[in-house]
Amino acid sequence: MTRYKADANYVRRLDGEDKLARFRKQFHIPKMKSGDDCIYLCGNSLGLQPRGVEAALKQELDDWKNLGVEGHFHAKHPWLPYHEPLAQLAAGVVGATPSEVVMMNGLTVNLHLMMVSFYRPTPERHKILIEGNCFPSDRYAVESQIRYHGFDPKTALLELKPREGEATLRMDDVETFIEKEGSGIALILIGGVHYYTGQFYDLARITKAGHKRGCVVGFDLAHAAGNVPLELHDWDVDFACWCSYKYLNSGPGAIAGCFVHERHAKSFGLPRFAGWWGHDKSVRFKMGPDFHPMEGADGWQLSNPPILSFAASRASLELFREAGMDRLREKSEKLTGFLEFLLKEMRVPGLQILTPSKPSERGCQLSLTMAEGGKRVFDVLTSTGIICDWREPDCIRVAPVPLYNSFADVFSFARIFGAAVGGSAKPKVAM
Repeated sequence: MTRYKADANYVRRLDGEDKLARFRKQFHIPKMKSGDDCIYLCGNSLGLQPRGVEAALKQELDDWKNLGVEGHFHAKHPWLPYHEPLAQLAAGVVGATPSEVVMMNGLTVNLHLMMVSFYRPTPERHKILIEGNCFPSDRYAVESQIRYHGFDPKTALLELKPREGEATLRMDDVETFIEKEGSGIALILIGGVHYYTGQFYDLARITKAGHKRGCVVGFDLAHAAGNVPLELHDWDVDFACWCSYKYLNSGPGAIAGCFVHERHAKSFGLPRFAGWWGHDKSVRFKMGPDFHPMEGADGWQLSNPPILSFAASRASLELFREAGMDRLREKSEKLTGFLEFLLKEMRVPGLQILTPSKPSERGCQLSLTMAEGGKRVFDVLTSTGIICDWREPDCIRVAPVPLYNSFADVFSFARIFGAAVGGSAKPKVAM
């Protein structure tokens, strides 16, 4: 177990020893009015812009300007197969083979497309299991799918809820619930990391428990992709979807990602919504009337890819390939652990960290609540150049991202937070 110190010299040493520190220079850090860098701890909501994005976009704009339609074949990165190298890059982030991954659409659109294929309710097995207090868009999507198939969400929607007085789920309780209710569950669809509490669920255990009871298992990885280690192929997950504007730093509203396990690569009998970019690419431009889906995740595509959004995503994903998820995870555990240590050192009355303390059960986000005055504290943080985020009714979410945050960022946050709440113990030295 790492022994931390609330000491400025110690913090400088940590940053000096950080083998990933150089990646911070690959990002634009927002500035305060003074011209100094903000302390940006909000990658769980919107990741920072990689410096390579501007050049990547300019390349595509220049190719469009100079080549027109010929850019599909003769651009520096030809547009026709542009999504294929992105799939290779994204596969390394989520633990998949390239044929299991496709970048397309938005997250909720992809969830709907996956449910078209993988939510196949019957009178005996038509329920969907989600986590309680899930991200609202997931609930909206799930409820609409249940209604579309003629069932009532009041009885067909099941929720996993923590025990009385607890903020997070116990995996034993999750497995027990699935074992008990599994015969009536058609689909388990859970967020990989809970957006509010920051809890990282044991996706391998959930998948195994679901499959044991005959359920299809999928995950919303909006807060997991690029944040925590994922092995979707090896865990035998049926499908997963994620956005790429949070930890994957691809820009607001950026292209999303989708995983479909290779077990389903040739499941052409599955119902699906079809579009021409999912059609067999060897005959796509013969413009025939009959749809023949490609094997793998590519077969769920609808439209030709948005190249400008892809360019931003590519610039970021190349940084992930260079840094490596193993090294990012190692730094993340240390960075978040240091933040947790500093917060606990303050002994602030009424301060609660909702996020599990075990590193294996969380990513880089810590969710903080206070007995009173939480919004006031958040406003103080914002006024001093700290960018984190507030979630109703009473949660401050703080996310030190290993690609671009430093130990000095965490130390400065703790110092300012301590001053704002009047904690009885604060870091010894201001950075």
